[in-house]
Amino acid sequence: MHKSGAAASSSDSDNDEISSAEPEETAQEELEALNRPGAWEYGLSSHEKYSLEQAGIDPSKYDFPIALNKQVLYYLELFQGKQRNYFTQWLARSTAYRPFIEAELKKAGLPRDLVFLAMIESGYNPSAYSPADACGLWQFLEGTGRDFGLKVDPWVDERREPEKATKAAIRYLSRLHAQFDDWYLAVAAYNAGEGRIDNAITTYNTKDFWEIAASEGIFLETKRYVPKLIAAIIIGRNPEKYGFTDVKYHEPRQYETIKVPGGVDLEAVAVTANTSAKQLRSFNNELRKNQTPPKHEYTLRVPIGAKDLIAANLDKLRPVTRTVYATHTVKKGETLTTICGLYNINKTTLLKANNLRTAQLKKGLRLQIPTTSTKYVLLKEGEQPEELAANKGAKSEKTLKAEKAEKSTPQIVTHRIKSGETVAALAKQYQVSVKDILKWNKIASLDKVKKGQLLSIQPNRPEPQVVAAVAKSVATPAEKSAAQIPTLGASQKRSVAKTENVKQPAIVPSPKTAPAAKQSTPPAMVAKASKTTPAAKQPAAPVVVAKTSNPPTWYVIKNGDTLATIAQRFQTSAQDLRALNKLSGNTLQTGSKLLVKKG
Repeated sequence: MHKSGAAASSSDSDNDEISSAEPEETAQEELEALNRPGAWEYGLSSHEKYSLEQAGIDPSKYDFPIALNKQVLYYLELFQGKQRNYFTQWLARSTAYRPFIEAELKKAGLPRDLVFLAMIESGYNPSAYSPADACGLWQFLEGTGRDFGLKVDPWVDERREPEKATKAAIRYLSRLHAQFDDWYLAVAAYNAGEGRIDNAITTYNTKDFWEIAASEGIFLETKRYVPKLIAAIIIGRNPEKYGFTDVKYHEPRQYETIKVPGGVDLEAVAVTANTSAKQLRSFNNELRKNQTPPKHEYTLRVPIGAKDLIAANLDKLRPVTRTVYATHTVKKGETLTTICGLYNINKTTLLKANNLRTAQLKKGLRLQIPTTSTKYVLLKEGEQPEELAANKGAKSEKTLKAEKAEKSTPQIVTHRIKSGETVAALAKQYQVSVKDILKWNKIASLDKVKKGQLLSIQPNRPEPQVVAAVAKSVATPAEKSAAQIPTLGASQKRSVAKTENVKQPAIVPSPKTAPAAKQSTPPAMVAKASKTTPAAKQPAAPVVVAKTSNPPTWYVIKNGDTLATIAQRFQTSAQDLRALNKLSGNTLQTGSKLLVKKG
């Protein structure tokens, strides 16, 4: 069953275009006016009092049956008077959708005038919601939408996609007309549900809408629905005649499509096409998040000319993630619980970030709220991912202050438990103990940890060094300058995130070094005797252990890493890491390589 509603209601907080169904905002006022004595005329005889020709209405110009009575005249006057601003907006939006809708109606053999049904339902607003959660151009309820092929899940709501919803509405209207063989009854059933109209026909033994409207068989809301549609059709087909001469009509939206991977962020796609996530969202109004549905490819609508840009640049995107802090001033009556709910973080995270030992908050207290900010950067021609962070320019005063704040603030990571995850696995991932995770989150036992729970983790303990340098011969200065920095193999990259019990990984030589299998020397720098003379004539030189520092190596940045946590992991400082990599700030890019050197 289909019903209209009156105000916006949705959990899709990312979509700032969601609004109320405007035609229903004045519904109560209309119902009160039409409920006054003498406001209604019923029966066929009432139409004899009004001449379409005398009113300047040529019924041959319409393919929906046009009648004139007191109710229709009420809406003609209302649209030109008190609701003029509303009707002007609806006319302006109409041209963005009418070409497609009318073409689909014609293809289905339905009256093209039914295009104005979307006007009295939503005001041609594809993001309109009602308290009953009817939404879209055609104001489908979720169940009715699914019945006619519209998908509704946490990722998409196809009721909001104009083209898909139009096709579903046409299927529904076609079925209703086939059932009742009368357009007034069909559109009344679209509003009230076919069951109610069918019961009214049976109860009052008539298939004439106006006679049913004179009964108690249908609600006043449905009684007004047909005359309101007729009035909208009459003005909509000839708006200038009724004084609508200053309408700024919208152009039909042109787009092209491209298949993108599942779970891709619209912010990322926007960077590749020099557009905005908001614009992409408007082209793909069915999306409930700034992200495409996971697991499967998604056909994304994009502005004309953007398709080739996206195809060429999507693989060049890199996410740059960092921890940023918002400031919240505690207001009267606010508690730790309400503030955590406002920012979707847990209490332990907030307390640790502000070095607080009590949950009692004083009015006026300024709290630092840790959040993760991800920005997508497009690699330039020939640029390597690890160069991104090194080319940010000189440090600003703001950057220096942020670095100072980061050093004095505990490094805290929040992790939401996914299906199948265990606390033990998290402990391994973040190089901490199970006991500490329970203590930080004030959890009594492991069986209290549930799926979806948000945990606060402090990955701030030094981790065992798991990167082994290849033993090199130190014979001549020339050989020293030719030494290569060893690169971690795939298995070693993974091993960086394992627990204290991880075994030393196999040594992976650089392509220009001798195979590790042939080296039995321990990973220390060993100076060998010169080989300028035959061994038989040259006395054996003593083996000398060179007192050199550990050579630098590459570390692959993982999600959640910060300069502070990496510095602790390799027993160095964030300042040394910045100097070694020529970084101007704390920005790190997930997946990039960072040059590290154990202190």
